[in-house]
Amino acid sequence: MTRRRHLNILVTADAVGGVWSYAASVAAGLAERGHSVTLATLGPPPRPWQCEALRGRPGVRLVVTDFALEWMDPAGVDFARARAGLARLEAQVRPDIVHLNSYREAAAEWRAPVLVVAHSCVWTWWRACRGGEPDEDRWRTYRANVRRGLCAADLWAAPSACFRDSMAATYRPATAGLVVHNGVAPVRARRPKEPFILAAGRLWDEAKNAQALASVAASLPWPVVLAGAKDGRIAPSANLRLTEELPHETLMDLMARAEIFVAPALYEPFGLAVLEAAAAGSALVLSDIPVLRELWAGAAVFVDGRDSAGLRDALIALCADDRRRNDLRARARRRAARYTLAAMVDGYCAAYGALADAARSAPRASARTGAPA
Repeated sequence: MTRRRHLNILVTADAVGGVWSYAASVAAGLAERGHSVTLATLGPPPRPWQCEALRGRPGVRLVVTDFALEWMDPAGVDFARARAGLARLEAQVRPDIVHLNSYREAAAEWRAPVLVVAHSCVWTWWRACRGGEPDEDRWRTYRANVRRGLCAADLWAAPSACFRDSMAATYRPATAGLVVHNGVAPVRARRPKEPFILAAGRLWDEAKNAQALASVAASLPWPVVLAGAKDGRIAPSANLRLTEELPHETLMDLMARAEIFVAPALYEPFGLAVLEAAAAGSALVLSDIPVLRELWAGAAVFVDGRDSAGLRDALIALCADDRRRNDLRARARRRAARYTLAAMVDGYCAAYGALADAARSAPRASARTGAPA
């Protein structure tokens, strides 16, 4: 596919976590290259401040639906309604490519080629955070539907090799997955660094392990800011500030000022907030899990996310060592330059090209079929 070829792309997303920032960036990047993007949301609607990134952007159209997210509807109760609504949307948009950021929707009756991008899943989350596997029937239904979606897709991708391999081992899809790293635009404006420690994300999510940082905040020499949807189990204190989920620009301003960014995660398929903090020049203290090692080895301090004392000691040492902190900041910024918005969009354009070429050589005689359980 050449860059001059115009594509009409239907992208699905949700507004609950990092997928929204990712999808909005992908949509904007594609539009800048002359493609048309319809971005359709599933689940809770995006807040007005989330829509600001797309407002007035030529080539991007936002469609808000109320179809349930699969992890909020593991038994698939809403899927029949969703597939009918998505079929109507496809008939209206007439896309060349369907780019899904969820799984079971791939088993709907799409006429265009389908790319599924794996961002997270309940089964891999459960193993990392709680050990073992969920035993309720609804989660077995969820697992079956995720596998059907991966097998129904013409192509599937993940943002890291570790997570791609984990999904392949868990669901045994019919085809091998691609790796397309998430990416961010360069952070051009530099702010003077300030002596505070920042963590960001869904604080209520066990995977983010925010309580590990909160539990040691009082013993740290610098204040700690936890930014994100709050967890009622974490209370602010003299050395710990909590914020609500912030508009992206506000969060990026915090990252630009924070000396240290911490992610003590138990589970991460990629870690978009880590990349944003690195691009903003923060020194990284990360949980020692395979995905974060894959992406940030040599550019971060790694600690056991379940060892609060080890996390405390690493942060105290880094706060006291200007030379090491400055070196880590420079290393993180250089590593972040590998994971750019342009490189991510290049990866998806290559995938779309392969799908479009295959569709031209073997057009679909009818819509794809396959209903999740």
